[in-house]
Amino acid sequence: MPRRVLQGVVVSGKNAKTVVVRVERRVMHPVYKKFVTHAKKYHAHDEQSRFKEGDTVRIRECRPVSKLKRWEVLVDETAGAAKA
Repeated sequence: MPRRVLQGVVVSGKNAKTVVVRVERRVMHPVYKKFVTHAKKYHAHDEQSRFKEGDTVRIRECRPVSKLKRWEVLVDETAGAAKA
């Protein structure tokens, strides 16, 4: 089964080796037929603590790393924080 990949913005990088990523998605309201934005925060594993608040990152499902972390940050060379 393929692992899900989501894209979001880092909202917190204060924990060791962990970033909190806010992922937004747009869904149509069943009654009003308008698009509504839903957001959810995911804790993701960031081994080198390379991403900071405001960075746009892609996260991928992985095995449980801790109580809350079930996602890992995908490192793209084109990502804004990877220029270090």
